[in-house]
Amino acid sequence: MAGPNRKSQARRVQYAALPFRRHSTSGTEVMLVTSRGTGRWIIPKGWPMKRKAPHAAAAREALEEAGVVGQIGKQPIGSFPHEKLLKEGELVVCDVQVFALEVTRQRKSWPEKGKRSVKWFSRAEAARTVREPVLRDIIRKLGRRS
Repeated sequence: MAGPNRKSQARRVQYAALPFRRHSTSGTEVMLVTSRGTGRWIIPKGWPMKRKAPHAAAAREALEEAGVVGQIGKQPIGSFPHEKLLKEGELVVCDVQVFALEVTRQRKSWPEKGKRSVKWFSRAEAARTVREPVLRDIIRKLGRRS
């Protein structure tokens, strides 16, 4: 029987978007959102979606959580482990595959507006702000790649 916070051995997959924009003066900026549970800064991510490619699911999460749209890469730029607490109280380790999303615009309204904070950070500031060490590295490398 699964008790609260019991860690599952099965690894699950989530897809995430790393929203970014380029500025001629300030360089590459990264958008982070707050998680609904703890309020810590994260990137938009979610579960696989039926009939949607991984990169399309990541783009959908960015739209739902941050209201951003743009060009999403079809290949992940990296992945990081993330512990996710499920509604049933089970703790699962997810392999979060990250797709770069070059933001072209932000809508005036989106499904989770008001449920999360959304903020643009410099690449260095975003890397310092997120908790996951591997995600920090992905953010730092983003500017060198683009």
